[in-house]
Amino acid sequence: MQKYISLTLFLLLISCASTQKEDHQLIEVKKAQKSPTIDGQALDACWGNVEWLALDQLWLGNAYTSDDFNGRYKLSWDENALYLLVEITDDILFDQHDDPLKLWWDDDCVEVFIDEDNSGGTHQFTHNAFAYHVAMDGNVVDLAPDQKPRLYNDHIISRHATSDKTTTWEIAVKLFSDEYVDGKENTPKSLSKNKKVGFALAYCDNDTSKERENFIGSVFVPGEDKNQGWINADIFGTLILK
Repeated sequence: MQKYISLTLFLLLISCASTQKEDHQLIEVKKAQKSPTIDGQALDACWGNVEWLALDQLWLGNAYTSDDFNGRYKLSWDENALYLLVEITDDILFDQHDDPLKLWWDDDCVEVFIDEDNSGGTHQFTHNAFAYHVAMDGNVVDLAPDQKPRLYNDHIISRHATSDKTTTWEIAVKLFSDEYVDGKENTPKSLSKNKKVGFALAYCDNDTSKERENFIGSVFVPGEDKNQGWINADIFGTLILK
């Protein structure tokens, strides 16, 4: 009997280990000594000593040219939020839907994927992770557990400024745990050194078509189906707060 109990425990351990997210694309994120002013100007000190990271993985659509799209980003953090500086070169900015809850993924938008505890796993209709679509008008949309889109404008502050074909976004993201409940009072998590956060970034690019033409992400997704971020947090990279 003891042998069978030991075998059962061993199999359970293997099962648990196999479902644990495997860290990949590890990025160390420097702490901001002073919180950036979210104005789309990229003048804050925290951006000066941080390297650019590439936004260059084609998740959906045909191959694009650098004239059509080019993207890069920087990261920083403090106790209150994760900060993003996103620079997008796009020949056409397109926002066709006035209703923020209608076909939000077919407009030009930045998409920020956050898994607060880096646990991985599915999150399509749960708050195990968030897939925030940050629209040109500042609205923030994700699917709620009731399988309907909902605005999460209190989770993210964003501003952007466009010069010629280049748009600079500054974004502050509050992090919430998987215990988040829509319609209730929820407290964002305080961030601290050495915390791991599941993270990916993407851009929906539409040059006046009915549907988005490209979906470009920050992490490599193996296999043919690369549009998994809105369902599976295992594909997220891992941030390590320093």
